[in-house]
Amino acid sequence: MTDLRGVLFDFSGTLFRLEGDPSWFAGYTGPGGVPIEGEHQAELMRRMTAPMGLPVPMEPDMEADWHQRDLDPAKHRRVYHYVLETSGVVDAEQRERLYLRVSDPDCWTVYPDTAKALSALKAGGLRIGVLSNIAYDIRPAFEREGIDDLVDAFLLSFEVGAAKPSPAIFEAGLAALGTPAAATLMVGDSEEADGGCRALGMPFALVDPAPVTQRPDGLLTALRDAGVEV
Repeated sequence: MTDLRGVLFDFSGTLFRLEGDPSWFAGYTGPGGVPIEGEHQAELMRRMTAPMGLPVPMEPDMEADWHQRDLDPAKHRRVYHYVLETSGVVDAEQRERLYLRVSDPDCWTVYPDTAKALSALKAGGLRIGVLSNIAYDIRPAFEREGIDDLVDAFLLSFEVGAAKPSPAIFEAGLAALGTPAAATLMVGDSEEADGGCRALGMPFALVDPAPVTQRPDGLLTALRDAGVEV
């Protein structure tokens, strides 16, 4: 893409990944006092990080909040407590501890090639943005890794007031970078959410949200497959 001027990245499953540590679930029990272990832990993490769709059945009022969760921190907490309770975390204090882990930027793990990809793009003179459906500030995760200076703009749904796949959040990203749609690549792990950029004429590159240890160069590969020199 020789005319590329900017790149917008999704956060979860693209640049960083939330990988639950078994220690987070120490002492956690489900119905009947059964310990929450193994596949149950993995399924809880999947339901807490799935970008689209309902992770559990919901009544209309809860579903309405679910669709607004990334715009309102209070609704975000409410619906994820509901998801955890419905998924077998019966103790309210345990639900809150796990929710605080999930929403703590320090608990997110950076992909091995994130810094290299951002550095290469920045060295090439491209504008870089992070565009995420999220209800809390993720900037500390970038500061921790020493890569915050590589990002020109953070477009977080709860700050922007719009969430993917709405064109409004992509428009905000383009405005922040000062780049035209056709010359701004969107990179993300969700065809439905991140791929919404196509409605504005933006090119899109899909990346596999695999576990960190299983994706050593997935971000670089996705960029190269899209024709970006990194």
